[in-house]
Amino acid sequence: MEAKIGITTEHRQAVSEQLAKLLADEYVLYTKTRNAHWNVEGADFLAKHKFFEEQYNQLDEFIDSVAERIRKIGHYAPATLKNFLALTHLTEYSERHNDSLGYIKDLLADHEAIIEFIRGNINPIANDYGDAGTSDFITGLMETHEEMAWFLRAHLK
Repeated sequence: MEAKIGITTEHRQAVSEQLAKLLADEYVLYTKTRNAHWNVEGADFLAKHKFFEEQYNQLDEFIDSVAERIRKIGHYAPATLKNFLALTHLTEYSERHNDSLGYIKDLLADHEAIIEFIRGNINPIANDYGDAGTSDFITGLMETHEEMAWFLRAHLK
């Protein structure tokens, strides 16, 4: 059944395509953060193990909320690893050591890439596609990514 929410079919399609890319980015970042949690080594192991766990738990909530936003506007969320890897702006893996510094730099770059992607979509989604709800939703996600990036960046001083 078509969602009749005051946004044209074409505009809902365009918004869902951007949300699908965001969902893929969130899923890849979640997986990379899990990797950091599982594989970090060094004298700061326990602190970083717990820190990465806090971050992947936040990302898990993002994944669910982005997928549900896609459904709210009348589309299906991509839900396979193949789809995510085809849609993501991020790289799945980068060469680094398993120390916290390497993981933090890698994850920080991904958060910043997601922040830029979201920031570039806030106004078009609201103004070009008439979807203030999704624009507001992704603005909130961006703000939380900014906080997570700040926490990562603070470890680099």
